[in-house]
Amino acid sequence: MNPEQIRQLRKELELTQQLFAERLGVSFVTLNRWENGQSKPSAMGKTKLKELRVEQDRLFSTAPSTASTDLVEAQANIPKLDFLGDANALRVLVEGERLSYGHLFNPAFATEISEIDPLPHQRIAVYQRMLPQSRLRFLLADDAGAGKTIMTGLYVRECLSRRTIRRVLVVAPAGLVGNWYRELKKLFQLQFKIVVGSDARDGNPFVGPDSDLVVVSIDSLRAARLFQCLRDAAVQPYDLVVFDEAHKLSANRDLDGSFRPTDRYRLAEAIAGVRELPDDWRLPWAAHHLLLLTATPHMGKEYPYYCLWRLLEPELFSTETAFAKFPRESRDRYFIRRVKEEMVDLRGKPLYPERLCDTVSYDLSQGDIGEQALYERTTAYIRHYYNQARLLNRQAARFAMTVFQRRLASSTWALLCSFRNRFDKLNGLIDDIQSGRIPEAELRAQQEKLNRKVRDGRLVDVLASKTADEESTVAGKEEEHEESEAEALGAFIATSLAELMDERGQVQELIALAEAVHNSGRESKFERMAALLRAPEYRDQKVIIYTEHRDTLDFLTRRLEGMGYAGQVAYIHGGLGFEERDAQVERFRAPHDGEGKGARFFIGTDAAAEGINLQFCGILFNYDVPWNPARLEQRMGRIHRYGQKRDRVAIVNLVAGKTREGKVIKTLLDKLEEIRKQLGSDKVFDVVGRIFEGMSITEYIQRAVESDNEADKEALDLAGELTVEQVRALAVREESIYGKGGEVVADLPKLRDAMAIEELRRLLPGYVRRYLEHAAPVICIDLVGDLGGQFFLRPRKRGVLESMLPLLDAYPESARNRFTVYRPDDKGDAIFLHPGEPVFEHLSALAIEHARHAALRGAIYTDVSATAPYLLHVARITVVRGVDPGVPAFHSQELIEQKLVALKQFADGRLVEAPVEHLLLLKETTKTNSGSVVFLAQSDTWRLAAQEHLYQEAATQLGELQRMNAANHLQETEDYLKRAFDYQESELAAARKRYTDKAREGNRAAGVELERIKQQQRTVAERRTQALLQARREVELIQPGTVEILATALVQPSQDPEDIKARDIEVERIAMEVAVAFEAARGADVRDVSTPPKAKLAGLGDYPGFDLFSKRNTGNVLEERGIEVKGRVGVGEIELTENEWARACNLRDKYWLYAVFDCGGNQPRLFRVQDPFANLIAKARGSVVIGYGDIVRSASE
Repeated sequence: MNPEQIRQLRKELELTQQLFAERLGVSFVTLNRWENGQSKPSAMGKTKLKELRVEQDRLFSTAPSTASTDLVEAQANIPKLDFLGDANALRVLVEGERLSYGHLFNPAFATEISEIDPLPHQRIAVYQRMLPQSRLRFLLADDAGAGKTIMTGLYVRECLSRRTIRRVLVVAPAGLVGNWYRELKKLFQLQFKIVVGSDARDGNPFVGPDSDLVVVSIDSLRAARLFQCLRDAAVQPYDLVVFDEAHKLSANRDLDGSFRPTDRYRLAEAIAGVRELPDDWRLPWAAHHLLLLTATPHMGKEYPYYCLWRLLEPELFSTETAFAKFPRESRDRYFIRRVKEEMVDLRGKPLYPERLCDTVSYDLSQGDIGEQALYERTTAYIRHYYNQARLLNRQAARFAMTVFQRRLASSTWALLCSFRNRFDKLNGLIDDIQSGRIPEAELRAQQEKLNRKVRDGRLVDVLASKTADEESTVAGKEEEHEESEAEALGAFIATSLAELMDERGQVQELIALAEAVHNSGRESKFERMAALLRAPEYRDQKVIIYTEHRDTLDFLTRRLEGMGYAGQVAYIHGGLGFEERDAQVERFRAPHDGEGKGARFFIGTDAAAEGINLQFCGILFNYDVPWNPARLEQRMGRIHRYGQKRDRVAIVNLVAGKTREGKVIKTLLDKLEEIRKQLGSDKVFDVVGRIFEGMSITEYIQRAVESDNEADKEALDLAGELTVEQVRALAVREESIYGKGGEVVADLPKLRDAMAIEELRRLLPGYVRRYLEHAAPVICIDLVGDLGGQFFLRPRKRGVLESMLPLLDAYPESARNRFTVYRPDDKGDAIFLHPGEPVFEHLSALAIEHARHAALRGAIYTDVSATAPYLLHVARITVVRGVDPGVPAFHSQELIEQKLVALKQFADGRLVEAPVEHLLLLKETTKTNSGSVVFLAQSDTWRLAAQEHLYQEAATQLGELQRMNAANHLQETEDYLKRAFDYQESELAAARKRYTDKAREGNRAAGVELERIKQQQRTVAERRTQALLQARREVELIQPGTVEILATALVQPSQDPEDIKARDIEVERIAMEVAVAFEAARGADVRDVSTPPKAKLAGLGDYPGFDLFSKRNTGNVLEERGIEVKGRVGVGEIELTENEWARACNLRDKYWLYAVFDCGGNQPRLFRVQDPFANLIAKARGSVVIGYGDIVRSASE
């Protein structure tokens, strides 16, 4: 089959790529490459495809005449279970599958394979609150800087490992799209695709194999072009949709009670599955999992807060009353919020450093050609035209004066650039009038167009109305506020040519003065900052400098380089692409002293720097202070975030305190510091945006420009708006809304215990290293170099690794031919191979594909502890939610759980479930014993019996468990749904009466609303029935899915005389008693974990890789040991199993080998070796067989 035929078959079967891959018995990666034409199906794959094609054709009676022949050939190509397959290949297939299900062996597997060490509050959110839910509808509302991107990435990585999701859509403000792309790729190796509006020109960006992981800006997605793409019937539903900064979805209610959603909220409603939507906003699907992220879910208004909850469960929270009556304790299922004060590390130490905020005032230079003279002349110009614009209601002209005012406070160069821009626009307009291109009479109409754009919201003061993350930036273009400001500078109050020429003369004089001031080299603000940088506390330290204006950024870059810092200034602005921004950040991150080639200074505009992590720096200068309270709050939190290592961070605000606008800003900043001291914490810096919600500092500053006395008055008025009582009241109000926190500190002991167990259950690096060693010969490559450090891949035959080459392009060139199984300090050193990493996944897919035939054919092993032969089957079992055509939410099958299991099958008919890692305890062999003949005679029958048992027992029990867990919430959900619809019917009846009265009074709009209410009343009963049916069917449809046997091993007892002798005299029991006695004599708490039941009691996996778990107090330190006990009748070699070898590699100093010799005599001798991986195995050149002499020489006293 060619790629198109494979894709067509999948569509006919109505299967997702993941489910189709499972039906074919291949990995998702392999199927993806078949469908894209990157590789061709193997012989086994072709057979499976033929079978499915024949079945589908037969079902629709369209099979060609050769169909039966094809089916016979396909069945003939399935290998017979004759146990002549390669034992190493079988082990590689099983271990590759096991590693891909890492969560089954380490519940926090994503923490192993991600570039993060999650903090306590992040672990609680992901592992205790989010992952246990089969359908996640969740509002994650932690304080700013808590790492919500980290928690989302951790959740996505865990769900992908569990196969519970495949398609993920992240919807973020425009300014944060790049940050999401970077963080998910860098920290979680998740290769998302950024979708922009122009992508719709070349096709549908939400269709195809590269559309599974997408990040898009909310404003791009709500626009008609992209939203229509999302509505396309060819789009497969996204399993998880994440809305970042969810409070900006925004819906409200008019005074008459009518619902007023924004387009952003309509988009969220469509994705959330709200039923009552205008046709233009309907989607043919709804997201199964919905995650809303915001640090400010409640902005002081109850209704918008309720609207966020409504998105989580549209039917359950269909009215405000239904939400208000929903019990607070039940809300924990949908919501979590922790403030910075309760976030701590594992030791209980506060997570966020102290913020020292210093407002430094400076004086303007004096003289005829000085900053003070420029300030006074410019202010007079602004005041005159601003007052004229206010009188004439010229909103666009007022906006233009605000631009000058703000740039005046930023830098002389920024002001000069704006004056030049204004002069060019005046010149152009005057020339158009003088040349007759524009009649003078048209001047007013032209200006009215700009005023109308302001009134309609099409021309806005971005810096005042949007936060930094909302502002869009496009590589190679101006930032959004620069574009709007440039357009505003074309707004005038002049109504005649003479007035235009008069203003041009004034601007020309201001340009001349600004040029003279700039050329003098005097810039008081910069000189004040330069003096501070020479102070002992800042000298030689890395420094971040923020400004709102790119012109000021250019000025700062030139001046710093002129001070001798050439090559030490990194910068970012909206005109740079993601890659260029990342490169600048890395320049800043690199050491700048000594031989380091890094930058000491980092200058950024707000919009470009939003979302970039700079927590390695602890000093921030606000070269110009934002007049938007929300932007000011963002500035205050820039380096006060997750990942900051310093105990204190310094924020320095530079303000011309004697200027009119400077008085207002300085008074505000001084008041913030005063409240910080009164509270004893810097909480005020995190809430200034909320306290000033709906209030504009810009308006205070504009009024202050009128006179010096007015400036003092406005400064005092603004200070009066901010009090310590407000901050305290806000904390009390939020506690009443969100509930009391404190769970992080309370959970620390439990978390520490869980993490200690996780360390003992880790799969990296030992199991990955051993897997690669075994997989290399299967895929015909050699691992050349040091597996304990770095190595490279050498193919044994041409073309083996060619398909991997495109994947390497995503890595630094310096790392593309170097690999490691240890997390490198620098990503440029080597590619870190692990499950989930693209190169590893590709190698694993190759190995599994090569090994599948051998695994189905079966292989032979020896079990030294067995007394009778048995078959060991390894299978994949699933639990699904079935299809119900009568319920739209269940039109396609949904995977709920998938896991690997192993089954021992004995000749006497016994069937015993076993851990999958049991295979790691076995030795490879090729010879069969006489006792195994019973399995050889009818091997396929034995396998079918095992498959039937796994379906009837394991899969069915797993399904019943899932169904029981879901049923626990069913009664509660039904009760709440019934109440919600009761409230809805009551509110609709009241609204109908209210609008009926208005309609009778002749209110036409009320008549339209009345018809909408009547329509809702007609459908509410149907929606009640449908919602209750969906709730019940969601539980009832849970059922066992497929059972696929991946491999079968014939396992025989050992025929080695030494093994038989050891069994006869119970050598292992004697050795265990000696080891336990030794530990107990030294005061240790020692537990036997040598069998799966005992290991599980200790919280470990079935086969932890050691026999004893010992804890002892050494001084004030708790020492934990994993002890592997080996006994010999006399003396001789000791052999570690694959499982023990890998665990020794992982635990190193915590792993001990206790070898007990002479167990057959009266005085057994104990030798103890710490870290046998380093002290014994390494000496033995990779073998796990260790000589007696080596043990004696390496043993501790």
